[in-house]
Amino acid sequence: MLKKLSLAILSLALVPALSMATDAGTLQKGEKLYKSSCIACHSTGAANAPKLGNKQAWEPLIARGMDQMMDVATKGKGAMPARGGTKADDESLRAAVEYMVSRVQ
Repeated sequence: MLKKLSLAILSLALVPALSMATDAGTLQKGEKLYKSSCIACHSTGAANAPKLGNKQAWEPLIARGMDQMMDVATKGKGAMPARGGTKADDESLRAAVEYMVSRVQ
């Protein structure tokens, strides 16, 4: 019984990570947008932006899920303007978020 319960809990813990899994093409698209726009703040931590590769900064955001991260990316937060100040479509914006998340997993 305990073994089944542990397996069920582990499965639930993996759901957010699995929902963010992407293919190489999406990650390349995300990296391109990151390098053209997001890098300014997410490479330095300017205005409290979570730095690329900083697992500790990204973990609470990842725990909230992709929908929450996309809401922030789309609408902006703090000094970050909506869509990171770009005209990126939802697919490209999501690819950039997924790229940044992939750098800490």
